[in-house]
Amino acid sequence: MIKIAPSILSADFTKLGAEVEEVAAAGADYIHVDVMDGMFVPNISIGVPVVKSLRRATDMFLDVHLMIDRPIRYVEQFCKAGADLVNFHVEADSVGNTLRAIQVAHSLGKKAGVTLKPKTPADAVLPFLPYVELVLLMTVEPGFGGQRFMQDQLPKINIVRGYIENKAPGCELEVDGGIDEETAPLAAHAGAHVLVAGSAIFGKADRAAAIQAIRNHTMNL
Repeated sequence: MIKIAPSILSADFTKLGAEVEEVAAAGADYIHVDVMDGMFVPNISIGVPVVKSLRRATDMFLDVHLMIDRPIRYVEQFCKAGADLVNFHVEADSVGNTLRAIQVAHSLGKKAGVTLKPKTPADAVLPFLPYVELVLLMTVEPGFGGQRFMQDQLPKINIVRGYIENKAPGCELEVDGGIDEETAPLAAHAGAHVLVAGSAIFGKADRAAAIQAIRNHTMNL
């Protein structure tokens, strides 16, 4: 079954704890936390203190997506703040430093993932695939919420799913960007295991119905 990971980037930050509690009760599988530094991407979002606060507010699985330059500098802090899984962009540092960041996460008892931007070729994931628990493919340019799903990324999702099945069958494939009732089945059919959705969930009055609608549209895939 497809897992749903609501992105708090679209939540109401004046009542973030309650927002996370609501989507948890509504059937979310993960909570997706977008961290932006204004350098790797042009926007700035949140940091370690918010992750620490979220950890106190929920026992949900925190999937922390680091859209930051040279994440090796902060991986230990985010792990100790309460992240369950930390995602590193392959474009943000050297292969060696990214592998070291993965090792740091694992040494602290956390899971690790790598993320690819839309223009990054699928085979960029190969050096990391034996060592990660999740691969995240962006179907929008990272840095802003509310963008349209890039359908030209569907073949890439399918290619990476093939890599995973052949080389790391326990690894999950996550897709983030423009996911809603209409695009969720496209991503799932291409091979996604986990779908990140922001405004399609937090932008709805009934979050349980929004999550269920996405599930219903991917149920038979």
